[in-house]
Amino acid sequence: MAGIAILLDLCRKNPSFFTGQALHSYGSFSATAAASAAAASVAAATPFAARALFGNAGISIAKCDAGATWSEDYISNLRSASSTIFENDSLKYSTKEYHIEMKPLFSAFGAKSLAMTSLRSFLMFYLPLLEPHTNMEDDDEDFLQDTTEERHVDLVVPFQKSVKQIVRETTVVTTRRVLERLAVTYFSQRMAWKLLKDVPKSAVRKADRGMPTSVYFIRVCRTTFRGHFLGVAASWLVQVGIEIYRFFSTMFNSEEEIDKVDHAERVKLLGKKVTGTTIKCGASLVFASIGASIGATISRPSVGQWIGCAAGDFAGPIIVAVCFEKFFHVDL
Repeated sequence: MAGIAILLDLCRKNPSFFTGQALHSYGSFSATAAASAAAASVAAATPFAARALFGNAGISIAKCDAGATWSEDYISNLRSASSTIFENDSLKYSTKEYHIEMKPLFSAFGAKSLAMTSLRSFLMFYLPLLEPHTNMEDDDEDFLQDTTEERHVDLVVPFQKSVKQIVRETTVVTTRRVLERLAVTYFSQRMAWKLLKDVPKSAVRKADRGMPTSVYFIRVCRTTFRGHFLGVAASWLVQVGIEIYRFFSTMFNSEEEIDKVDHAERVKLLGKKVTGTTIKCGASLVFASIGASIGATISRPSVGQWIGCAAGDFAGPIIVAVCFEKFFHVDL
């Protein structure tokens, strides 16, 4: 009786249940549901323990699936509609793929990169030698005699400094390549893609979206901060490694014994240098991000971003060092 009561309640709540269209649409449900409800009511009326002795009270139940067939046109239309929906949705809501392009590990030792690094390093230390040295005492007679003599120029020291600068820059680039591989290995694909993103191309894509200037400025600054982070981290590791190497080399290679006071002073000096390096690298990262945003906003996105990032990376440590020396009287 429970099943019949359910059916009556269903008919009362949905009067259109027995219309022609509803009977055609729900034919399968009505036939199967009626048979199941009748079976449930009979099963509920007979106790479970007495079924083995008395059976099912002589009542047999047959299920009828009449009207449960589907037309071929309906099935074909359903398949075509579902395929159309899936095809359109797959184009609109496709999963975003992160293409990570990693540069070679020893890209700093390539012909072009090594040539540019060497040229920049030699110009950095040999150009100051070409500056004219003027003497303010022009009226002195000894000045005329000194000008006839050739002025000795030391070319060995700038060469040594240039070689050290080349080794330093190639080490920084190689360390960055190692950090990139560690990021791909241990970070998520999305985070690794953001750290290894080509920032100038990303600035161009953001400019094509037509976003407001303030939003574009913030997003380029954030993207540059992420993309420049591994380079600054590699530079910090190399500089700190050099300072630690100098600390231990002077401590073990000194002929005279170092007392505890001198050792404490050396440790304090090492901590000061590491702190100064950390502050300079942080300033380089922050000012490079701001400079990249300014350059990408006021000029072409790709070129402006690159020039602003380079200018901020160079000017950031200098500005912070001058501010610390002026306001806090601390020499970084």
